[in-house]
Amino acid sequence: MSGKRNRRKHEVSFDQRLQRAAEQAREAARELPQGEERDALLKKARQVETAASLNEWLTSPGLQSPK
Repeated sequence: MSGKRNRRKHEVSFDQRLQRAAEQAREAARELPQGEERDALLKKARQVETAASLNEWLTSPGLQSPK
């Protein structure tokens, strides 16, 4: 199986895409009444924000490779 990988060139950075996903989830949650669906959207927003924080930490220039 030596097929080509499906690669995509994104116009928006990964951080920006994560921020937008969190914003969209929060906006959608605002429009819903309290309940499981709203809680799930807010949880998703928190998870995406955590992913953005981890990505920022991992790509920071202060990290050094193990020696």
